[in-house]
Amino acid sequence: MKIAVVGAAGMVGSRVVAEAARRGHDPVAVIRNGRPVALPPGVVTVRGDANDRSRMGELFVGADAVVVATRPVPGQEHGVAATTRALLDAAAASGIRVLVVGGAAPLRNPAHPDRLVLDSPEYVPEPIRTIAGASVAQLDACRDHPADWVYLSPPALLEPGTRTGTYRRGTTTLLVDAAGNSRISAEDLAVAILDELENSGGVEHFTVGY
Repeated sequence: MKIAVVGAAGMVGSRVVAEAARRGHDPVAVIRNGRPVALPPGVVTVRGDANDRSRMGELFVGADAVVVATRPVPGQEHGVAATTRALLDAAAASGIRVLVVGGAAPLRNPAHPDRLVLDSPEYVPEPIRTIAGASVAQLDACRDHPADWVYLSPPALLEPGTRTGTYRRGTTTLLVDAAGNSRISAEDLAVAILDELENSGGVEHFTVGY
């Protein structure tokens, strides 16, 4: 598959590109402002602003799938939903499936199913509530859009680590392990993303974790 990865310079996007290349796919790394990023040999890198529908539409031509792994500049969290809509517009124009890597905030708290993770201080302390809330708005933007999309909520803790190739897949409730931790490495999140692209689970919103 030819897979356009928007936000390829970031923690998740760069690992999605690497995982796609590892599996023999044809990833196109879309980065903003020409920031340098270490990618596998032979991977095509192109510049493009995720908010530019016209430019994204050009870059998506011929792609089989798009992975949205963008993150807002601090202080610009309010723009996440608009950016997502722009990318969905561009993908929909070519009939391409979009996997949006969002946040854990829209998931349900496993101990309190009537409560979102966003409203659970044990997972979302006040200093990160703004960015967490942006992911709720982002999912709402997807739900209001006719594009062919799927939204992946990572666990509460996502950080660089080891690629084990294993993970658990959940639905719309945060996954925790026996010790109550909710986490996954960025490398294994990329594994889950490529698994979904290769073999869709047939849902609009899901999560993964150890």
